[in-house]
Amino acid sequence: MNQDIKIGISACLSGEKVRFDSGHKRSNFCMDELARHVQYVPFCPEVAIGLPIPRPTIRQVRKGDVITVCRPDGTGDVGDKLTEYGQRIGEKYGSELDGFIFCAKSPSCGMERIKVFNEEGTGNTAEGVGFFAAQIMEANPLLPCEENGRLNDMHLRENFVMRVYVYHSWRQLCREPLSVHRLTRFHGMHKYLLMSHNYQAYRDLGRLLGHHQGEGLESIAEQYISGLMAALKKPASRKAHTNTLMHLQGYFKRHLSKGEKEELRAAIEDYRQGLVPLYVPLTLLKHQLNVHPNPYLAQQVYFNPHPNDLKLRYGI
Repeated sequence: MNQDIKIGISACLSGEKVRFDSGHKRSNFCMDELARHVQYVPFCPEVAIGLPIPRPTIRQVRKGDVITVCRPDGTGDVGDKLTEYGQRIGEKYGSELDGFIFCAKSPSCGMERIKVFNEEGTGNTAEGVGFFAAQIMEANPLLPCEENGRLNDMHLRENFVMRVYVYHSWRQLCREPLSVHRLTRFHGMHKYLLMSHNYQAYRDLGRLLGHHQGEGLESIAEQYISGLMAALKKPASRKAHTNTLMHLQGYFKRHLSKGEKEELRAAIEDYRQGLVPLYVPLTLLKHQLNVHPNPYLAQQVYFNPHPNDLKLRYGI
């Protein structure tokens, strides 16, 4: 376990029996796989504000222009308490966390599309955000966040874990005074990962650092990490990965035999057509990197953005 990487998590997803019915919603991926590499910090906002276990259900209800959280009959309003607790946790723990995994559909912890009922309880719209989750995300806009349900999608799962590791690396970088050299080196290490997600951001952030003369470095760093995390938030497309793989292939054109070149081209083309997952051409590229060492390529996060035993690139 890497004790340095800390991820906030809805306590019910960790297996704690804190739900309204005294149950839990333990996530096998989180607790059986990802837990080998990270440390979790569990939170149950509903219990934290004093609600018992078990307890009556609560939901988001629109009362005029205001959305609150209360029991289905309109009593037991806890909206303000959830908001205050979320603000407190967001401010206290935000700088210590590398990511957060929320419980989907929860009126307190859901990230999006939470049902908001009318006062009569006769209809609802999926427009809400969990009161606790909203405060965590607002206080920490760069923090990688995801819901347990969405983590069943392999592309979203891989993307979330990748962002956690990138954000953790950034936080490690910022533990010491920044310099142009250290910031430029960080960008260089993430160059091809960024290219695979957003080519325009790859160009823009490169220019941002390339034109910097050392003044106002903190402002530049804030612009850089904001742009980087925004660019990485959307999973990379097959087309973008293919473009990145072809760029990497170019580093070996003088070293490979005709047959080796064809094998690598074929693997990339098979990936482009969806016949094989990403790890197939990447494995060939890693092999050639071992045979033909290249210090610049060896530092590229794109090759190993997260632990291999999670097998996150087997399904994309």
